[in-house]
Amino acid sequence: QVQLVESGGGLVQAGGSLRLSCVASVRGIRTYAMGWFRQAPGNELEFVATISAAGGATSYADSVKGRFTVSRDNTKSMVYLQMNSLKPEDTAVYYCAADTLYRGTTSPQYCASWGQGTQVTVSS
Repeated sequence: QVQLVESGGGLVQAGGSLRLSCVASVRGIRTYAMGWFRQAPGNELEFVATISAAGGATSYADSVKGRFTVSRDNTKSMVYLQMNSLKPEDTAVYYCAADTLYRGTTSPQYCASWGQGTQVTVSS
């Protein structure tokens, strides 16, 4: 398993931006597809974005398409989620997770390794 730690969450006004980071353990993440998920209070865990192991393919939930960008730097064992034009409905705890395959749209059931999450709060 890969150990993951997210950072970069916080409080931002609607229309603002945040960049989330996810750092992997020493073993690295270059062989894993990586996903971002989020969970708002009272809601189920929701897919946000995924990126292939080499970074050449990405996929997004319709709700964030055009506003969020997932990227990675395998030399630093880092994955990023750039979030622009944030909306109050983006408020959630955001998690990064490692998947053994790039699936286009991954699901939590396929991800064996998870970070602890970082809170994103968007005020109106």
